[in-house]
Amino acid sequence: METIAEQVNKTEEDILLAAKPDRRLLSKVPDKEELRTNVDRRRLTGRQEEKNDFTSRIKAENLGRRYLVNYEVAIIYVLGRKKIKRSGKGVDISTSGMLLEVSHAVAQDLSQAKHIRLQFAIAPGTMPEGYEMNVDIGAKYIRLEKTAEGTIRCGVAFSESLAQFATKKKNWYLLSIASFFLFIICACVILMRAESVLYFKFNRILYLYSMIAATFLLSRYLFATFYRPVTIDNDFTPGVSIVIPCFNEEKWIQRTVISCINQDYPIDKLEVIVVDDCSNDKSFAKIKEIVEELRVKEKRYEVEMRLHYFRQPQNAGKREAMATGAKLAQHELVVFVDSDSFLDPFAIRNIVQPFRDTKMGGVSGRTDVANTYTNSLTKMQAVRYYIAFRIMKAAESYFDAVTCLSGPLSCYRRELVLKYMDAWLNQKFLGEKATFGDDRSMTNFILRHNRTGYQDTAICTTIVPNKYKVFLKQQMRWKRSWLRESLIAARFMWKKEPFMSLSFYMGMLVPLFAPIIVVYNLVYIPLIHKVFPLTFILGLLLMALLMSMAQLFLRKSSTWIYGLWFCLYYEAVLLWQMPIAWVTFWKTTWGTRMTPADLLEVAKKNHRTM
Repeated sequence: METIAEQVNKTEEDILLAAKPDRRLLSKVPDKEELRTNVDRRRLTGRQEEKNDFTSRIKAENLGRRYLVNYEVAIIYVLGRKKIKRSGKGVDISTSGMLLEVSHAVAQDLSQAKHIRLQFAIAPGTMPEGYEMNVDIGAKYIRLEKTAEGTIRCGVAFSESLAQFATKKKNWYLLSIASFFLFIICACVILMRAESVLYFKFNRILYLYSMIAATFLLSRYLFATFYRPVTIDNDFTPGVSIVIPCFNEEKWIQRTVISCINQDYPIDKLEVIVVDDCSNDKSFAKIKEIVEELRVKEKRYEVEMRLHYFRQPQNAGKREAMATGAKLAQHELVVFVDSDSFLDPFAIRNIVQPFRDTKMGGVSGRTDVANTYTNSLTKMQAVRYYIAFRIMKAAESYFDAVTCLSGPLSCYRRELVLKYMDAWLNQKFLGEKATFGDDRSMTNFILRHNRTGYQDTAICTTIVPNKYKVFLKQQMRWKRSWLRESLIAARFMWKKEPFMSLSFYMGMLVPLFAPIIVVYNLVYIPLIHKVFPLTFILGLLLMALLMSMAQLFLRKSSTWIYGLWFCLYYEAVLLWQMPIAWVTFWKTTWGTRMTPADLLEVAKKNHRTM
């Protein structure tokens, strides 16, 4: 029979990008013996100054990443004076070329053809967001290969990169449409708030709230436009210890471990520490298995000295696991990575750059959704995550005051983590021990006397809930921690930069009073005054469109429409979690993974239904 944990954790299969595997597990680690980085191995061509520019080299590496696909491809080519059209199957693709599975005759023709043209559709979820489109592009024959199964595959190079093709064929009008709507939306919001000033005397509280809400949102978008990530200094490579706290993550933990050790970063300055918080599934066995495999297969990268694992004697909570890892860390910077999150190979090199500022205490990387295209819920979260990081955190980072260094990827000065560790581990709120919200809590300790930042080029992807029941439990947990930590931050944020502190307090008031404002506008006004709340509904629609158009403008992704769905869902469902969070702050369940508290709650429910 299935255990309680297995019953609760049942979800539909997640859809993730299928990157073409490299022949080596640690293909991105710099070669210590030959003093080359993984980018150097790609034998980039170009001017010497471009080769010395690490940002350009990272961009070139990212463009060369290959993804496993299954595309039907129309192949049109000219042989002699004859124009021929055949079909094939695309089996892997990058922005610069494709591997085609074709018949032997077609392969022979392509090797001699003067002109080749390919027509295919990039399905959502098979390449990074923004590449989904119909493609009609020129190509050039490169090579022929035979598989072990005897099939023929032809390598072709595109006449231009897919990024260039998208810019010419798709991006220009998407940017035009998004820019137009962003201008119209902002203009409408400003005009509506001007109207609020005129009618302020008739309902001071309502119109004051509307002005605060509009000012908060528009200012965040405005300041986000001024944000720029810290550029890479090739010579700045401080020592980094990556700590992965793990509990019941048997499905993803091996992928997380590999992504953390497989970093383009000096070998002698990077270590990875995995701390299993006494999982009640197969997580620890999976950790041990991948560590031993890496130690055997990748000896040349000193894995035995750089990759360690530890098991807590009993389940003590995520904070204790993080603290254990921080105490074991050997380097000056500590990076915390969630056990269901996967680092980009250049994430560490990027996230350390803001620490060139000696007053910088902590930095958050950007978190994208790994399972975006699983269903409508994950697509909705993909939009929300991107806007939360690229707009909201970017705006806060402009003032060096990011209020939450997010769990999937965040970096701290180890000395500060150790300094505040006891207070952090023993934190209580209204007499109850704080068992979650560890990222916001640590951020508050750091932010009180130091700067905190956001590095948009330090990227990780994370698995988000694909079922509404689990998602709602996660959101409730987040709201409880947001309420607690916002009240704590309110005590010192007034000391920060004036614009930032004002924005913080506005951002705190808006969600707190939102349920009352919604009830007043959508229930009280129609019932008592018999007036349809057209202006209020229009305002909600404009805010939803603002998020969607920002997603379209910045990412050019087909997921933009789900920004509208998120805003509607927020008003209908998520908004009402706020008052519930106030009266259930003592709960310790997570909802997204089976901690002892979660197992106990499920057992109680099962007992009541028997």
